[in-house]
Amino acid sequence: MHPILKRRSRLMLYLSVWIAFGMLLGMVLMLGGQAPAGWSFKFAVPLAIALGLQSLSYWYLVQAMPPGDTPVVRMSLTWLAAGLISLLVWLTMAYGWSLYLLPVGEEYPASALGVIPLLIFAGAIGILLAVLGHYLAGAFQRSRTAERKALELQVLAREAELKSLRAQLDPHFLFNSLNSVAALIGNDTKAAREMCFLMAQFFRKSLTLAREQSIPLAEEISLVETFLAIERVRFGARLRTRFDVSKEAMNVRVPPLVLQPLVENAVHHGVAHLLEGGEVKVHARRREGLVELVVENPCDPERPPSRGTGMGLASVRARIEALSGHRASVDVDASETNFRVSILMPANEDVE
Repeated sequence: MHPILKRRSRLMLYLSVWIAFGMLLGMVLMLGGQAPAGWSFKFAVPLAIALGLQSLSYWYLVQAMPPGDTPVVRMSLTWLAAGLISLLVWLTMAYGWSLYLLPVGEEYPASALGVIPLLIFAGAIGILLAVLGHYLAGAFQRSRTAERKALELQVLAREAELKSLRAQLDPHFLFNSLNSVAALIGNDTKAAREMCFLMAQFFRKSLTLAREQSIPLAEEISLVETFLAIERVRFGARLRTRFDVSKEAMNVRVPPLVLQPLVENAVHHGVAHLLEGGEVKVHARRREGLVELVVENPCDPERPPSRGTGMGLASVRARIEALSGHRASVDVDASETNFRVSILMPANEDVE
């Protein structure tokens, strides 16, 4: 369908341009062709509107012969033939309309023949402007289409990236959890059995949540608490936790498993290396349309280099950037005795 016909406002604007063209043509006929004033405008304005409606068909030629993809010779010959046909049709309509306006019993004055060159010139100018206008409209539409396709490809690329990161994150956690169970089996089989039971609960919950694009922060906090219960079987009193989550932040939607990898790093790379253990702190609060998530833990300045894959923090950072782009940030503040990760992202409410 012609884009001008899709909206009434566009059609009204288009017709107003041709009415203005008709008014200008009427003045030319009146001043240059010595035609009566009333007759000139009655003749020119409807005729200009007819030329405008006739020119709507040019859109389909513009679509069939886009510039750059059509040979210049072919395009020129096609438009020359189309222009001549269109001009002849318009002149025929002009002749018929002039007969309709001619009073009964009267004949054309001899001076009327002088109007024909003016009509030919005006029709050619109108057709040329209509062709150029349709090419501009076509270029604008192609630009919008290309922009929309680029955005669609960007969204698809982000979705593929997120799926890949999720596929990496789940085996990463399973690998670390199985290592924890293996470490307990030789020393404390009861604790190993308890950890396996808690792990079954955790994976049941995480697999359910992982199917969602986003979950309420309250569910993510619950998942983190289950994970910490698993780790507390292994570390006992050495692992202490503190949650400071505001009520306003509980319904904010976040990507699933956005806090758990950070808490896992806090335990395995922080508390695990301290003889007296340490406290893992989780903070969450809203501010000015954003939600801030913070995971903080103590660390041993003389701890040995980590043998892990380092995937947890990198995965969280990549997922946050893929979902929210420049509107979100992941900042790391590391000192000899403390490690802090802060996430700032848009606070999208949970919709019931």
